[in-house]
Amino acid sequence: MVELPDPTPGPGEVLARVLAVSVNHLDLWVRRGMPGMPLPLPMIPGCDGTGEVVEVGEGVTQFAVGDRVVLVEGCSDTLRAVLRAAGVGQVQGVLLDLGVSSMQLDDPVRGFSFRHDGPLSMRMGKGPGVKSAMKLLQDSTVSELERILREYGEEPSARRIASRLKNLCRRRPPRTTLELANFIESLHPHRPRGRSAAHPATRVFQALRIAVNDEMGVLERTLPLASEALAPGGRLAVISFQSLDDRIVKRFMRDGHKDGTFAEITKKPIRPEEDELERNPRSRSARLRVAVRRKDDATA
Repeated sequence: MVELPDPTPGPGEVLARVLAVSVNHLDLWVRRGMPGMPLPLPMIPGCDGTGEVVEVGEGVTQFAVGDRVVLVEGCSDTLRAVLRAAGVGQVQGVLLDLGVSSMQLDDPVRGFSFRHDGPLSMRMGKGPGVKSAMKLLQDSTVSELERILREYGEEPSARRIASRLKNLCRRRPPRTTLELANFIESLHPHRPRGRSAAHPATRVFQALRIAVNDEMGVLERTLPLASEALAPGGRLAVISFQSLDDRIVKRFMRDGHKDGTFAEITKKPIRPEEDELERNPRSRSARLRVAVRRKDDATA
């Protein structure tokens, strides 16, 4: 059994907390008496330097003393540069939280949710460099859109939905989340009803969000950087919320165990227990995997 990362590093040790806006783990670490060492805090993915995330983090850590916490807003696939800029060589632990934060999900302006009407954006960052979901729908061919829905949303009706969406875009592209959600719902007139039934737009929204923010690409670029940053015996912990992420993490850790990079890995993901589900229903799909860097690794 792989032990979970200890949130209290020893003298001279540094933890890197890589997360998507949420500061829950940071709050826990600081409240449990983290010693006076800096904590580089890159954010993922697609943050644009607006200061929004840092402002939230500072609200949580306002009771911290001196340089116990260093907040850094950026993409997780720039982890090497972030640590170098902070003057940090190796870290004792890296925690990757791959979930989209509740703060972003519940913000209609972000356009992530089909339960709130807002612009069809789905961009993690607010800068002009990332194409919005509306623009992605307009610019993609039917085959490209089908691939996005099939690969990132695991949507069984990917071809039919892609074709219908492109026909809609030629007439009047959807501009808001509810316009898109209502259109997708109209394609499933006989869908199951009830509180437990998933909305038919769930997979489509997931696929578009992943494509807009290149989430799979960011994760695949981040994992080697996180492993590289670990000191011998350091732990890499990854919390994923969808099977696409979990498969990438599982393969990376398994391959690292085979080639000797990791001494130990969790063989099965750790799932939330009932009491946590009661406190936080959104954790129901969370999976935690942990890998331990080999202690005698001369390249660590």
